[in-house]
Amino acid sequence: MNHGTRSYYIYMLANKGRMIYTGVTGNLHARIWRHKSGGGSQFTQHYSTDMLVWFDETNDVNEALLKEKQIKNWCRRWKVELIEKANPDWLDLSGGWYE
Repeated sequence: MNHGTRSYYIYMLANKGRMIYTGVTGNLHARIWRHKSGGGSQFTQHYSTDMLVWFDETNDVNEALLKEKQIKNWCRRWKVELIEKANPDWLDLSGGWYE
């Protein structure tokens, strides 16, 4: 029986000062909404990190969790390079999702 393919997302949020938060979720749209509405992690609430600046998608939950852990252990410079490779202006990639 085929249940379809599930997606998992590794993502990075930032605030206006470019402080970075890394997370993983099975529902990117809903998770970003939680961050934006103040229901995300304590870190994102405290530092107002609610701009989606980078994300990647996989169908393997273990791969997503491993990649999240790897990115969290990276130095800041590597995270910035990853973000700027795909999003050089640090735009909020979720802009317009909830209008």
